[in-house]
Amino acid sequence: MLAVIGSCAMLISAFVFQILGYPPCKICIWQRWPHALAILAGVLWLIKPDFRFIILGAFSTFLTSGLGLYHSGIEQKWWSGPSTCSSGKIDGLSVDELFEKIMNAPLTRCDEIVWTFANLSMASWNAILSLLLAIVWIKAIKNK
Repeated sequence: MLAVIGSCAMLISAFVFQILGYPPCKICIWQRWPHALAILAGVLWLIKPDFRFIILGAFSTFLTSGLGLYHSGIEQKWWSGPSTCSSGKIDGLSVDELFEKIMNAPLTRCDEIVWTFANLSMASWNAILSLLLAIVWIKAIKNK
């Protein structure tokens, strides 16, 4: 249940940040879905204690931790993200192509850090905290 509460807290925090004026980018949204799946796995486990729900919870939190690491790498410019998520290259584009690129650009880019705490972005914190939640799920697996 600790891992389920942790995923609830992560999801609520994401929505609070959004309400406070930090709109999510495309990859931020991707990182929310595995937390929702982990919460569902925990609820289903309460209804029917099946070992597979614990595995699903562990997998989900590992997945969102990996997405957080991927997003952190994009923010740090270690690798590039999806072309729909960052500015990308504009060399050789015609005026019309450049205009289209500008008009179709997302409101929030994935390659910009909009908030940090202790020099870590929200994506970095998601990666770290979700990994800790995955460890809690793994401990639950070992206890079963």
